[in-house]
Order: sequence, then C-alpha cells, then structure tokens
Amino acid sequence: MKKKVLLAICPVLLIIAVSIIVGCVPFAPESAVLSATNASEEAVALYDFIAAAEGNYVISGQQESTWMGSPDYETDYIYEASGRLPIIKGFDYMNDDFDGVNERAAQWHEKGGIVTICWHCGSDFSGEWTDCKETDIADWEKALTPGTEEYNTLIKGMDKAAEALKELQEKGIPVLFRPFHEFDGDWFWWSRGGSESFKKLWRIMYERYTDYHGLNNLIWVLGYSHKMLDVKDWYPGDEYCDIIGADTYDIEIVHKLYRKMKGVTYAPKPLCLHECGKNPTEKELKRSPWSYFMTWHTEYLTDTNTPEEIKELYNSEFVLTMSEEYISQ
Repeated sequence: MKKKVLLAICPVLLIIAVSIIVGCVPFAPESAVLSATNASEEAVALYDFIAAAEGNYVISGQQESTWMGSPDYETDYIYEASGRLPIIKGFDYMNDDFDGVNERAAQWHEKGGIVTICWHCGSDFSGEWTDCKETDIADWEKALTPGTEEYNTLIKGMDKAAEALKELQEKGIPVLFRPFHEFDGDWFWWSRGGSESFKKLWRIMYERYTDYHGLNNLIWVLGYSHKMLDVKDWYPGDEYCDIIGADTYDIEIVHKLYRKMKGVTYAPKPLCLHECGKNPTEKELKRSPWSYFMTWHTEYLTDTNTPEEIKELYNSEFVLTMSEEYISQ
C-alpha cells in the first residue's frame, strides 16, 4: 500500500509518522546537528527528518511559478498526472515579493508541506533573475568590510529578507533557506567576486540572520551548481550550513554530481538535488540517495517530464509525497 506522510503542525508527530510508514530509524545520527545553536524545535525536527532520508526514502519537491495563471500551476500538473503532491514547495523572494511568498508559504505549511525559499535579486537585493546576472558589486573588499558605506548598503538590502523570515518564524514555520545558489558558477553577481569573497558574503548573511536578527527557524542550504570545479574552495565551513546541494538540468550527470557533493566535507550533512528539470527515476534516486529533489518550474517540469513519468515517480514506494488527507484541504 502506498505510504501516506503526515507532515504538518506537530513536528513530533511528523517524525513518528515517517518512522512507522517507511520503517526506518527516524532520527538523524547524533553528529548530524543544525549549525545554529538556537534552532527552534520545528527546525530541529524537520532537519532530523531530512537527514534520516538518505538511502531510506527521498522527499519530493517542486518550485512554484507565479506568472502562469496560478501559483499552483506546477503542483496542479503533478496532481493531475499522479494523484499526489510534492512535500516540499519552493518559493522565491524575487521582486521583493515578501508578503506574497510568506502568505503562500504559510498556506503550504498549513497543508502539511515543507517550505524552501531562494532569492533571485540584484546586487542591491532587489529585482529578479535578470538582475542577478546584470548587476555586480563594484568593490568587493569595501562591500565586505564592516563600517564602509558599501558594507552598510549591502546589509540594508540583505536585511529585507530577514524581516520577512521573522514573520514565518513567529508562525512556527521552519524554512529550508537557499540564498546565493549556484555560487560556484560565474553567471550571478554573488559568484563573480571569487570563492573567498563568496565565503565572506555567506558568513556575513549567516551571522547577521542568526546572531543579529535571532532567526532560529532556518535550515541553511548551500546550493552548488552543476560545474563540480574546486568545490571545497567555495565551502564556507561546517558551522555555516546544514544541507549541501547541487543542481543540474542534465540528468546524465546526477550520480557524478552526488559523488562530488559527498566529498565536500567529512561532516554528515544531508545532500539535496535542489534544482532539476528532468526528474531522476526511482532507480537513479536509489543509486544517488539525495535527501530530497526539487524540480524547477514551468517548462522545466512540463516539457521534460511526461505525465506517465510523473505518475510512476510520485507513486513510487521510495518517494515521499504529500499525505492524501491534506490534498483536499
């Protein structure tokens, strides 16, 4: 019988439900702990659930779009094809859509889902995807040096998302937070200062959000690209991230990418395929046991995955999907 997963308001019930359903040890190894010492109970429970996935199950995920007539465009497509929904839904703070994202994220959480948020923005922390590529930091040394005008401008922009994330924290919603993704590429502004500047940027945001703003609901997802070059050079440190991920739109390199991510650190960090187009098959996911995968939006989902393929994947015993009890809500 196909498993049903109760993901919702009570993180303890979440863990117990998964242990009964998939028949595995529901808690992560003792050494796999969140980097933030002030992490909320909800964040800890969610992290344990994700860390326990490797080799036992994979958690399904889908990025939303907001310009296809409905923010449910992708999940509706999956449900129509498979009768099921992903557990993880991806949101994006681009265009300063903090209120809209938070509203939809809270709704998804209430349905029993898991929230992940990225942030496409320009170097002033506004704008959208094109601004990620078309803007830059004029002087990285000044921008990363406390007390300079450039640093203060950086912090002011960065703080916008912190205020939004506080609203989710107040509602008890843990977030898989994935800023500055594909940082080891050369197409987004946060990459172009090189690995040392990126690591400083990441640590500044991490400490600002965790220590200054007191955010305790974040699980920090460090999202590499598909390039697989000098991955350790870009790593900010075990104490600054919780999940290591990579993305690719070439299904042929998924296993090679998994092995590369496995070698980033000796610390027992869960691994995720944080973006993909063509979904891996059950066989591929067992060979490369990511804790979760997330398919990108619009044509990346609909044009590269047939309804038959989605039905097969989402009805696999190995793939965790949204509890049927919550689909009708």
